Amino acid sequence: MSSNVNRRDLLTAGALAGAAWLAGSPTSPGTRDANSLSAAEEQAKSPNERWRIGCIGMRYQGSVITREATAFGDVIAIADVDQHVREQARASFGSTPKIYENYLDMLAKEKLDVVLIATPDHWHSKMLIDSVRAGFDVYCEKPLTLTIEEGGHIIKAVEESQRVVQVGTWQRSDSRFRQAVELVRAGRIGKLKRVTCVTDKNPTGGPFQSAPIPKHFNWNLWQGQTPDVPYIPERAHYTFRWWYEYSGGKMTDWGAHHLDIAQWAITGNELTGPVKIDGVATLPQVEQGYNVATDFMAKYTYANGVVLEAWDRPVDWCPGNGIHFEGETGWIIVSRGQITGKLEVPLKEQGLDVSEYQLYTDNLTLPERSGKIDAIKNHMANFYDCTHSRTQTISNVASQHRTVSTCHLGNISQRLGRPLEWDPVQERFVNDTEADGWLKREQRAGFEVKA
Repeated sequence: MSSNVNRRDLLTAGALAGAAWLAGSPTSPGTRDANSLSAAEEQAKSPNERWRIGCIGMRYQGSVITREATAFGDVIAIADVDQHVREQARASFGSTPKIYENYLDMLAKEKLDVVLIATPDHWHSKMLIDSVRAGFDVYCEKPLTLTIEEGGHIIKAVEESQRVVQVGTWQRSDSRFRQAVELVRAGRIGKLKRVTCVTDKNPTGGPFQSAPIPKHFNWNLWQGQTPDVPYIPERAHYTFRWWYEYSGGKMTDWGAHHLDIAQWAITGNELTGPVKIDGVATLPQVEQGYNVATDFMAKYTYANGVVLEAWDRPVDWCPGNGIHFEGETGWIIVSRGQITGKLEVPLKEQGLDVSEYQLYTDNLTLPERSGKIDAIKNHMANFYDCTHSRTQTISNVASQHRTVSTCHLGNISQRLGRPLEWDPVQERFVNDTEADGWLKREQRAGFEVKA
């Protein structure tokens, strides 16, 4: 894969190698002990304050978020199209929840407070809309949508139903990522110039053979809005991510996390997006095989001049999976393992206390936690608090629609094989009817996503 992205004078590989890397927290955590319980967790000890939880999709990530949700409520019902999965999940959560094959039956029959959604991506939008229309608050896994158009339907449904929704972009509740964004927004690296997000490559595989549909698995229901095709085991469960029919590869899988943090720092809480997108990718030509890009990058330009790059491999200025913020006077790299940087004033002496945070102030008393499981604890606690206060969550649907739209824009440019111009106000491409055709997809009858 080739790219016309030039190496930068401000930060070269040599400068990075010689930089003083400073691990640790740049904030003063005060009493935010990572091992202490949040106020939400204390409140949820009362039987009268606990959620009645319904869960949809119970393989790995579904079980992870359900386990963390049990600090705040009790699992009443479980829905999954795989009988083996739903029965195992019921056994894992006390053998008391009712189980359903079709989530619509659960929504219609059960008295719930919240619904957790952790299905493959192509189901997120419809299940979320159906759940809020049924009167329930929702925690929905990322990425929020399969297409950009779906995001508008979700926002309309949430606004009309007045339900609270938390999207599972939990890096917003990770203390390291939050610190990095707040430092950037506070000007601690000078004017922000460029952000680089590094994930890793999409897997390759195929051709795969079709197989008889397992008796315990409702393949028709699993496919939902997507085209009805012969059953291939590699299309379902975890590996759905590597088929554009159901997902967007690492651009939406990891991108929903890293591009979310990057865009939060670039735009603050403004609901906008890039104005130019230049995606480059190599697409596989394997019949009945994974069809997401084997090599990819995307370069985004924002109206304020900031450039965001998304790479599928480490680059010299961002040598591992993570996010690199480059400003006029310094830089910060943050990942799930550390936060490091080089600034005019050393990172540990920046002195940005959580009391100075500006981007979201409703959860600043939560324990200072980082890493996937601990950050999800805080993310779920924020959701719990917001279901009681009826206020916006830290990962609300409006912000996450903008995040995943940026991911989708990269994929669209890569698949079209050319640069694109985007109007983030109208949420349409500029004078490009061909590209506009990629804002939505044809959907199977009976599974349409509607507001």
